[in-house]
Amino acid sequence: MAVAASTLFERRLLGEILVDMGIVSPQTVKNGLEVQEDRGGRLGEILLSMKAIDEAQLASALAEQFGLEYVATIDVDDIDPKLVADLTLGYARTNLVLPLAAHEDEVRVAVADPLNTFGIDDIRTLFDRDVEVVIAPRGDLLSAIHKLFDRRAAADQVVDDLGSEELDDFADELTFDEKDILDEDDEAPIIRLVNSVLSQAIKERASDIHIEPYEKDILVRFRKDGVLKEIVRAPKRFQASIASRIKIMGNLNIAEKRLPQDGRIRIKIAGRDVDLRLSTVPVAFGERIVLRILDKGAVLLDLEQLGFRKENLTTIEDLIVRPHGIILVTGPTGSGKTTTLYAALARINTPDRNILTVEDPVEYQIPGIGQMQVNRKIDFTFARGLRAILRQDPDVVLIGEIRDLETAENAVQASLTGHLVFATLHTNDAPSAFTRLSDMGVEPFLSASSVIAVMAQRLVRQLCKSCKEPYVPLVDELKKLGVPNPEKVRHEGRFFRAVGCPDCFDSGYKGRMGIHELMVVDDDVRSHVMQNAPASTIKRAAVGAGMKTLREDGALKVLAGHTSIDEVMRVTAEDR
Repeated sequence: MAVAASTLFERRLLGEILVDMGIVSPQTVKNGLEVQEDRGGRLGEILLSMKAIDEAQLASALAEQFGLEYVATIDVDDIDPKLVADLTLGYARTNLVLPLAAHEDEVRVAVADPLNTFGIDDIRTLFDRDVEVVIAPRGDLLSAIHKLFDRRAAADQVVDDLGSEELDDFADELTFDEKDILDEDDEAPIIRLVNSVLSQAIKERASDIHIEPYEKDILVRFRKDGVLKEIVRAPKRFQASIASRIKIMGNLNIAEKRLPQDGRIRIKIAGRDVDLRLSTVPVAFGERIVLRILDKGAVLLDLEQLGFRKENLTTIEDLIVRPHGIILVTGPTGSGKTTTLYAALARINTPDRNILTVEDPVEYQIPGIGQMQVNRKIDFTFARGLRAILRQDPDVVLIGEIRDLETAENAVQASLTGHLVFATLHTNDAPSAFTRLSDMGVEPFLSASSVIAVMAQRLVRQLCKSCKEPYVPLVDELKKLGVPNPEKVRHEGRFFRAVGCPDCFDSGYKGRMGIHELMVVDDDVRSHVMQNAPASTIKRAAVGAGMKTLREDGALKVLAGHTSIDEVMRVTAEDR
């Protein structure tokens, strides 16, 4: 290292350096030291948790403290992948060390923590050379580690290393219903590449795979827990072969590259049946491919597993056994509306009830329930399916989505003639459902007399239990979250933030849960609806009756340690 061990005792204090650099005030350092005295830990990490400094400022101050070079950004393109050939991703990620360059008698290494002497010594032993240490911000270093290892794994091993046992295992593990016709020697690496991407996506519990062509390469991204994450970049020359391989698996026309196409792929991996919905669209640099993963072996969740607070769960259990009325679940695409409705149907699915559904598509098969799928090609719409269902003597009806006046009117008539109707609607919050129905053309007195409850929901990522860490949030964060008495709650409550570990693939989150806004239509709300009042007026009436908004429900999940403030703020940005 650039600083001799004997000088470690002479180095300036970090707080003093930060003040001299004009980054923080002496009072902020004093506050941090008080927290350190109370809870322990390192001052830099405490100031980070207080959001008094950012990672770049901390790294810059550490470089000044230890007399080391500070590297603001790391260009992965300038690093030879062979430098990490003898390192594992887990080791580099855990120790936050990354070799940048190797010279004849010295190796240049970026670290986030200059006191990580074990990691630095390991690099010295591995390369058998002196080590020149430079300091980089933790987030930038972690990002560089991922990009370098991704490129090494994908570009070198997946495509070029044709003898890799791991790839052969991937290929053997996947069994396709369709016959592999691109099995010549020159196409074998493409088959292995596609198989390994599918296998990795299922292993990481991704919901979607995006394969995106650009001018110089092909980007593969996974959507995990609702958030897209870059996985790998493959060479541009493999673009046509990858597209053809996937289109053949989905029985699409490989010669048609000008029009969008949709298909379906069925694979078996590790004994599990998995369906993939395939969509291709032409873009500037080729065909963009998206695969939606539908795990047929996935277990249908029970209501208790969806993240409802006790009060909301009790109310829902009462609502779903009502003899008639409409229960609406609202939210954007991918907010878990269908999962919630399936869980409700599963709860009331008994031999004495006739339950029928019309969906687009049927995502889970539920024994004992009649499920129909719309087909627009033959004009089998939600409205037409609902009319047919009502001639089948149903007790409970599920409508996949109310998207037009005809469907909405049929749903209202079904509820008024003694049926319990579940349906989804695209609105931002619960009170806006009535505005949406009115915009479709439904008379306010009809929606007021038929709708018994509206629930808006979102999905937030749950903090990984293996690596989440406690911290003290800022008062402003708690105010934005809507927490009452933020000054008091800040110190008395337990707040956690995402960190990242191998168990959660370094995302800091593992799994998702719902946050909910449940509005029961009482006399006050019904009165406002019949007067065609704006959604804001209906919302005030519902809140006055005890409804928790999405953000308020999210705040309770934060206080319970399930998720982070940042995550709730992300998914409730419109709930101000």
